[in-house]
Amino acid sequence: MFFDFGIKDIIDITLVALMLYYIYRLMKESRSLNVFIGIMMFVVLWLLVSQVLEMRLLGSIMDKLVSVGVIALIILFQDDIRKFLYNLGAHERMRTLTRFLGRGKSGNAEELKKMIMPIVMACLNMSKRKVGALIVIERNMPLDDIVATGERIDANISQQLIENIFFKNSPLHDGAMIISNKRIEAAGCILPVSHNLDIPKELGLRHRAALGISQESDSVAIVVSEETGGITVAIKSELQVRLTAEKLESILTKEMM
Repeated sequence: MFFDFGIKDIIDITLVALMLYYIYRLMKESRSLNVFIGIMMFVVLWLLVSQVLEMRLLGSIMDKLVSVGVIALIILFQDDIRKFLYNLGAHERMRTLTRFLGRGKSGNAEELKKMIMPIVMACLNMSKRKVGALIVIERNMPLDDIVATGERIDANISQQLIENIFFKNSPLHDGAMIISNKRIEAAGCILPVSHNLDIPKELGLRHRAALGISQESDSVAIVVSEETGGITVAIKSELQVRLTAEKLESILTKEMM
């Protein structure tokens, strides 16, 4: 009946609303909002034709289009869908559960400090001298495709090595450094650039690249500005600007646990 409306219906409507909201956010971030609106209009038209007006011929044609269209959308947006599912699994509560079960990457605090401090000190020195730098620290999501775009180094993390790589006359200073498994994996790497229009205009290409890799992975990206010497960190699609060395150390310690 029309008035037979219970708690299950409320839950059903809430879940559908949440699903549509997250799909909307996903499409908006991937600059495919018009596609999402077009899909929703087609779904409404399909329901109107097949369920309300009960047009059998047109309804059957649209049924076939919907069944084929789902496969086509999966193919077209496979990268966005993969990112959405990864972000779902990389949610903070999921990471907490993973660490609780003993499968996380939380290492020894002393070893973590040995990895972080050379990075912090190198960023501090480069900041004072206004030497531009872009450092990406891999976490749970592998960055093998990014590493392949640069030069393999596979060296221990060293303050002097980091500063030498980003020295203005170094052939690798323009690209990004990738740190993986507590080692400098590669340098001179090419990162995806964020097209977010909300990024302040005074922030340059390094900041856009840092934000881009933080949008496509769970990595932590550190930027030292060549113009101002400011230190910025990009995490989870957000930029934290004008950081001190102490604040940078605190962020890295928290995020890498």
